[in-house]
Amino acid sequence: MDRVCVFCGSSAGDNVAYEEGARLLGRTLAGSGITVVYGGASVGLMGALADAALEAGGEVIGVIPKALQEREISHLSLTDLRVVGSMHERKALMSGLSDGFIAMPGGAGTLEEFFEVWTWAQLGEHGKPCGLLNVEGYYDPMLAFLDHMVTQGFLSKEHRSMVLVERGPGPLLERLSDYRPPNTPKWLSPRET
Repeated sequence: MDRVCVFCGSSAGDNVAYEEGARLLGRTLAGSGITVVYGGASVGLMGALADAALEAGGEVIGVIPKALQEREISHLSLTDLRVVGSMHERKALMSGLSDGFIAMPGGAGTLEEFFEVWTWAQLGEHGKPCGLLNVEGYYDPMLAFLDHMVTQGFLSKEHRSMVLVERGPGPLLERLSDYRPPNTPKWLSPRET
């Protein structure tokens, strides 16, 4: 894997462990020779991730829509900052630049970005790994809901297993590197009557 896209908050959250996790992920990616692809902001977890990767000698590519340049405060010290016209362009470019995806703690935008790339994987539009860096158990309630989707017949076990989850960046990167997409159809078979 040469490039990993990281989705995370433009806020730091209320737990200092989230920012520490972002910095650790940035250093770990840089130390592994993996370029960070992210949303291009200099604030929140996004800024902490980019700063740590750059300080560790890594490369960081930011992708930010023109409308968010001032609101999210573009990071001006990146290896490469790309300004695009819309959120749709941002997500498409970030996906195209990346060999895998990691979501850290974040809000609705982080979830939306992660669920979109995971959905694309389920549909077979790409075979790239999708992981959650579950800092301080942030994603535990969501993971319980994904399991509920399986028990209710809306998500197959194979597609649920596509979401790789670890609490530390090293183990998560290992799982992303070893990932092989399942060969399973998107739609669940109807219940037998």
